[in-house]
Amino acid sequence: MSLPTRYAQSDDVSIAYQVLGGGPIDLVFVMGWVTHLDLMWEEPRFARFLQRLAGFSRLILFDKRGTGLSDRVPLHALPTLEQRMDDVRAVMDAVDSARAALFGISEGGPMCALFAATYPQRTAALVTFGTYPRRLRAPDYPWGEAPEARDRFLEECQREWGTDTRLATRAPSLAHDEPFRTWWTTYLRMSASPGAATALTRMNMEIDIRHVLPAIRVPTLIMHRTGDLTLPVARSRYMAERIPGARYVELPGDDHLPFVGDQETILAEVEQFLTGVRPAPDPDRVLATMLVADVTGRAEAASRLGDRGWGEAQRAFREVVRAEVARHRGRHSASPRDGYLAAFDGPGRAVRCAEEIVTGARRLGLRARAGVHAGEVAVVGEEIAGVAVELATRVASQAQPGQVLVSNTVKDLVVGSGLAFLPLGDRVFPGLPEEWRLFELAHGVSPPRFAAPLREADNEARVTRPASVLSPREREVARLLALGLSNRRLADELAISLGTVERHVANILAKLGFGSRAQVAAWAVEQGLLTSPPN
Repeated sequence: MSLPTRYAQSDDVSIAYQVLGGGPIDLVFVMGWVTHLDLMWEEPRFARFLQRLAGFSRLILFDKRGTGLSDRVPLHALPTLEQRMDDVRAVMDAVDSARAALFGISEGGPMCALFAATYPQRTAALVTFGTYPRRLRAPDYPWGEAPEARDRFLEECQREWGTDTRLATRAPSLAHDEPFRTWWTTYLRMSASPGAATALTRMNMEIDIRHVLPAIRVPTLIMHRTGDLTLPVARSRYMAERIPGARYVELPGDDHLPFVGDQETILAEVEQFLTGVRPAPDPDRVLATMLVADVTGRAEAASRLGDRGWGEAQRAFREVVRAEVARHRGRHSASPRDGYLAAFDGPGRAVRCAEEIVTGARRLGLRARAGVHAGEVAVVGEEIAGVAVELATRVASQAQPGQVLVSNTVKDLVVGSGLAFLPLGDRVFPGLPEEWRLFELAHGVSPPRFAAPLREADNEARVTRPASVLSPREREVARLLALGLSNRRLADELAISLGTVERHVANILAKLGFGSRAQVAAWAVEQGLLTSPPN
């Protein structure tokens, strides 16, 4: 999305701003730390968050002086809280907003609170998220940061600016999401220089508006996530206790950025507070096929590959997952810990995607597993929820390294797709309804050849030739032949050369006296090689 950017004059500084939406209330959105108007729209979650706000307001966005698209200023002249308030007034005047609600995020909260106390006639309401009245620790304020923690952060800003600075604490649920990390580093780098970011951080550390809180007389909503890893929740509790009549909402989650994680609950609270109307949940309930995949033996792989090799392998595997999900027309969703979750509108594509992910992991020297289940899910924005998600997770947990397991709902929906499955029996998952039949995907794109009727000559041959006539390796090859694997796939599965596979197949045909792979498949079924491991 691209919005026109205009400029308001605040003293001799040009302040970049954007306006969207046509709701009945003006809402000035003040993002914390550093900002860049154009790059906000490059992150889909951020864009959706802003569009939702614009759905019930006329949303006013701006870059603080010294950051983003606004005029750069000397480091010694970075804005004080008073100047930041002047910038807000200048932008409001430029868009003919006599009175607006202010929504302050993190460091934007103290400025919005000060504005509300100073200019109540121009403030319709005050909303904050994940904010604070004071950053540093004090004798009567034990929730602040210690001086040594401040110094470490300042040094980190100067030394590591342009990397994924503190992303692990600002958005832990997306800390391992490569596209998000790339966006975050670009967003920070384009928003401010290392020197400006360090100077702004130093100034933010000096903020203390505790004495202002009792003077705020406008309607106030304060929100904070309980597990916020950047700013402890006690800081917002402190504010809520001291602003007369403030409404305080504490939300679950660890993410500091409001557009990461469950953003819908935040948006619903803001909409209800500002308009008096809370949007009714309107999930789109659809049938979807959920895929859960993860890497097994993580500790062993990390030890074998070393820290650097393990990190590179993880990144490569994430790229495999992302590419295969996109190629099979799936969509990523909030992932389980150490795993990946995606939704598909076709069960066949989900199963084939799972197979390619497991195969891709093998090429990287990793062992992956996957579970696939189809059922009704609730889709709210980018989030997917429901029993089907949990069932897919449980199915995946039953898989061994290299396996793709599916529930009976998936197997029943892909009849005629060319996918073949082996029954694994029933499972009961504690806390979830019903008993579920699980099946293992038979690697290969064709159903087992043994499904065809057998000729009488084949019946006689398979009875008179026991499995013991083959070596253990030959029995394993025969089992995989019965599953429909080509010689090339056999070589990949057993990590042997194509020539070795061809020799094994020739030996099997000679020892059993067969003339076709179909006869070998029928014999393997009769000998029970598909239901018990060869030995």
